[in-house]
Parts: sequence; structure tokens; C-alpha cells
Amino acid sequence: MTEPSVFTRILNGEIPSDIVAETENAFAIRDIAPQAPVHLLVIPKTQEYRNVAELAAGDPALLAELVGLASSLAAEHGEGDFRLVFNTGPSAGQTVFHVHAHVLAGGLEESSVGS
Repeated sequence: MTEPSVFTRILNGEIPSDIVAETENAFAIRDIAPQAPVHLLVIPKTQEYRNVAELAAGDPALLAELVGLASSLAAEHGEGDFRLVFNTGPSAGQTVFHVHAHVLAGGLEESSVGS
């Protein structure tokens, strides 16, 4: 059995976080080290998929739901324009191996986005 990821622990209330949105299959939180004025993480409730490539192959409908939630959050928390980043693998900056999308908006600068 796999240990719960930090995101699963947040969802279960074991780690405090600012959950800004939640659907049946996903939730969104504020990034603890924001890289833009709006920096949210959109996360599926299942930790079955380690990265976006696995998610796309295994459950494209869930991937589409994450993108839709990201778009709604960008409209709600920003001006609608946003960057959506999925880091895949350690050399690409992924440090939490529970697929998640970074939603960045509002005065974006050239920056790397990790986790």
C-alpha cells in the first residue's frame, strides 16, 4: 500500500491548507510558494496517477476536468488568462508524485515552477 501523498493528506484534513475549490473528483489549493500573483494547484482526489502522462493515458476525462477547473479558477481569481503547468519527473521540477496542475495568472514573469 502506498503512503498517502501530501495532497491526499491535505484533502483528508491531516495537513492544513486553503482549499479554494472542490468538485467530486478534484480540488484546488493555494501554492505555499507562489510564483505569480495567482498560483493555485489543481489536484485530482485520486493519487493513482503520478504525472500528467499517466493521467492522460489512464483517465482523459479526469484530465479534462482538471483543465476545466483550472480555467474556472483563473476566471474567478484572475482576469481569465492563465498558464497551466504540469511538471513531469524530477528533472522537470516535480517533487510531489501525485499529478497536479499549477494555475498561474496575474502579472506572470518568466519563472520556473516547481513541485
